[in-house]
Amino acid sequence: MNRPDPLEFLRQRIVGTVRATFNEGDAKAQPRPVSEDALFEKDSPIRMVHADIVGMMVGGIRGLFLQMLHPHALQGVLDYSNFRSDMHGRLARTAHFITDTTFGDREVAMQSIERVNRIHRHVKGTLPDGSPYSATDPRTLAWVHVAEATSFLAGYMRVTRPDMPGREQDEYYRQFALVAEALGADPIPTNRREAEAIFRELREDLRTSPQAREVAQFVVSIKPEGAPPALQKAIVSESVALLPPFARSMLGLKRPALGALSARAMTWGTAKTLRWAFRQS
Repeated sequence: MNRPDPLEFLRQRIVGTVRATFNEGDAKAQPRPVSEDALFEKDSPIRMVHADIVGMMVGGIRGLFLQMLHPHALQGVLDYSNFRSDMHGRLARTAHFITDTTFGDREVAMQSIERVNRIHRHVKGTLPDGSPYSATDPRTLAWVHVAEATSFLAGYMRVTRPDMPGREQDEYYRQFALVAEALGADPIPTNRREAEAIFRELREDLRTSPQAREVAQFVVSIKPEGAPPALQKAIVSESVALLPPFARSMLGLKRPALGALSARAMTWGTAKTLRWAFRQS
């Protein structure tokens, strides 16, 4: 009789825990299929970045912090989202959108994009100052995209590949721009230089507010189901550390000091372990 392989048992436990975290507690959830006819080819920069679980979690939280500084994006969340009671579900749906558009069949990717576009057409209202907002506004969508793109890339380079060549970083922006264009964003960066320029331009639209700070504090306190509390704390710490100083100031967040090195070591080590568990090079 073959004796069970303890390393394989451990690997399966890790995979099940991660799947449960992103599938609302279901450890047996099947992975979303990877297609040979996806929008992006295998081993291209966008697929490497978006496959890195810990880097995406660090980048995703950083991106959420930045998005909440845009009054239109913030008001849409406050008016149409039940994030306080379903933040775990919201994060899972975002992860599924990224997975579908990056790894799924082209038809699945476009269906996912159209589903988001349909939702956005109904997200509109009035800001506290009386001015209108709409989730279909190209400039608002541009900020949401550039916040995500810069953050996902920053998270990946922080915990996995700090020496990622500049040409691959530029290719990442070019690839991700295809999704942003389909969502109606404008302007859209296609390389690092454009990303920096658009980030600086759209920064003029940002505002601090008690509501933005409240959401930031709520995000800091998130405890996803199945995620070890120490790891979640480390991920948030890394996300805050990666924020531009102006954003931390506007959100009332402090740059991590004590424990920052241990947080970085934990996220780096966890990222390496997950790449082994999911058999990624």
